[in-house]
Amino acid sequence: MASSKVAIYSALFANLLIALTKFIAAAVTGSSAMLSEGIHSVVDSLNEILLLLGLKKSRKKADENRPFGYGKELYFWSFVVSILIFGVGGGISFYEGITHLQHPEPLQNPFWNYIVLGAAIVFDGTSFVIALKTFNKQRGSTPFWAAVRKSRDPSSFVVLFEDAADVLGLLIAFAGVYLGQRCNNPYFDGIASILIGLLLTAVSVVLTRESRSLLMGETATPKVLDQVVLIAESNTAIEKVHQHFSMVLAPEEVLLILKVAVRKDVLASEVVRCFADVKKNIQTAYPNFRQIFIEPVSKSEV
Repeated sequence: MASSKVAIYSALFANLLIALTKFIAAAVTGSSAMLSEGIHSVVDSLNEILLLLGLKKSRKKADENRPFGYGKELYFWSFVVSILIFGVGGGISFYEGITHLQHPEPLQNPFWNYIVLGAAIVFDGTSFVIALKTFNKQRGSTPFWAAVRKSRDPSSFVVLFEDAADVLGLLIAFAGVYLGQRCNNPYFDGIASILIGLLLTAVSVVLTRESRSLLMGETATPKVLDQVVLIAESNTAIEKVHQHFSMVLAPEEVLLILKVAVRKDVLASEVVRCFADVKKNIQTAYPNFRQIFIEPVSKSEV
């Protein structure tokens, strides 16, 4: 979580600085693509602030109103961020591009666009490298897309995808400005703005899908659950684990419910102690299982 915050703060700093320079350049040159990029950076800055808010709220301790804690606050705000990328970033960029095609205006002083875009690529590229290193450290040897699907910390891959979209968007804007100047055709600038809007929309779709999945509630991985069952059934009091239910509540917190059959020769007074041992052994192997409930059931109840 600490490494995720480093990536978020670096992205926030870069986006705030770059947004200001982009808007100044857009005002001076009249570039639609540059204006879209400025809006893009503002939306990204807001996204980083919302992710930091989600991280803060998710650490709030459980209370009477939320007995399982506030971990899903992070997933909610990540979902909001994903929608904002589409609704604000992608939508406005697409609109600006269409407007520029309908009312094309030649670029003024495009030199400043190149200066701003070059600086932005350096800053956003640095932020992207930090986010990529953070994500690679978290995923280890897991393939990239598999790690995105399995990740329980959306703050890491949301920032990564945002930064990737930033860099690609800057390259598109650079191409639009260059081609517009080279060919003396203002339509290239509007086309670049539309492409940036489509890029943000595509990123939004991916992030919304992943954030929604986490918000709805994902289970622990089958491999981990198989090991949990082995740990439980290795206890002398438990004959069989008939059912198991789990839900990811936060990046580092999983809820687990086990329905087990207790051996007939085990005294009722020993069951409580045995269940406590099972919980301890599971949490020793998998500390993320913060809350574990074990329920004895008969075969007729399964």
